[in-house]
Amino acid sequence: IGMQASLFSSKKMIGEKIVSSSRGGSQRSRRDESSVKNLIRLSPSTVSLFLECPRCFWRVLNQGIYRPRGIFPSLPGGMDLVIKAYFDGYRARGEMPPEVKGKVRGALFPDLEMLERWRNWRLGLRFEDKESGGVLSGALDDCLVDGGKYIPLDYKTRGGDLRGGEEKYYQHQLDIYTLMLDENGYTAAGVAYLLYFIPKQVAEGGQVRFDVIPHEVKTDAERARNMLRDAVACLRGPMPQSSSKCEYCSWGEMIA
Repeated sequence: IGMQASLFSSKKMIGEKIVSSSRGGSQRSRRDESSVKNLIRLSPSTVSLFLECPRCFWRVLNQGIYRPRGIFPSLPGGMDLVIKAYFDGYRARGEMPPEVKGKVRGALFPDLEMLERWRNWRLGLRFEDKESGGVLSGALDDCLVDGGKYIPLDYKTRGGDLRGGEEKYYQHQLDIYTLMLDENGYTAAGVAYLLYFIPKQVAEGGQVRFDVIPHEVKTDAERARNMLRDAVACLRGPMPQSSSKCEYCSWGEMIA
């Protein structure tokens, strides 16, 4: 799940009120300037960039200088849409798809209208951290409900078999979903699922057989909250030093 992040200012007029004047009219009190914050909006993808390279993250959000990018493949997005439609069909019948039945906790979140909002990063789950002035928003693929607790479910299409440890690349994303659910009144279960779709065979009629493997991952909302605060602090500070481990930083130093 990706989305374009932005840096923007939002002025909050806290404490503004109407007071009576000695002449019987009214006048506005001055705005409390201390209440005005610059909100920094981030997504799982921009947090991922921060974790990978704080300098590249700082330059993208503060200077609008992006890493070189190639053509983005459309196949994963197409797979995402057909998988959602497939799961939604079972959701409408109150059933679980056979690929995950008995392999994951709970049942599919039944409210498709709400889920469609969650799938849209402009309309869906959002968390504003009052302490840092950071805002997290992101699009959820799907959700399970188990005993009144909510479990993020994220689809992943892979080109090859699992080797172990793949969840480390998505841990922050699942932590963020957990935090956003909690902060919006949907108590999270403290776990999430990565649902891997791995192509195995092509048959007649254009049919492709996939292995479908659910993987449970423990999540931590406080870890996501701390990541958000660290990312905001990075943006509000000076540009970080280049990293020898970042090929983009090394490339930038060579052409500078």
